[in-house]
Amino acid sequence: MSDFSSVAVVDPVVRPRQQQKKRPKRQPRYHVVLWDDDEHSYEYVVLMMQQLFGHTFEQGFEIARNVDSAGRAVCLTTTKEHAEFKRDQIHSFGRDQLIPRCAGSMSASIEPETSE
Repeated sequence: MSDFSSVAVVDPVVRPRQQQKKRPKRQPRYHVVLWDDDEHSYEYVVLMMQQLFGHTFEQGFEIARNVDSAGRAVCLTTTKEHAEFKRDQIHSFGRDQLIPRCAGSMSASIEPETSE
């Protein structure tokens, strides 16, 4: 018969909890939406998209076509603060010099990106 009184009791190894890798939370994304009207030309929209967003001529033309056919087009998807800034830039871009009846800038808004 063996004597267990001299056997040391060992606590189980307690390992520190591995730190979970903290990934920064992604900020919610917002669309900058350009709205259609009858007072601005395709040329105006293309120029605005190139100057304000850095889009190519082709990208600007596609946005102009979408605005004309669908009544709206997404110009950019970004953080809320940047989207607000870009919307304000659209509002202050000025009138279309090619359309004499044009009274001012185009309309734009921002809306949350939805995950579909």
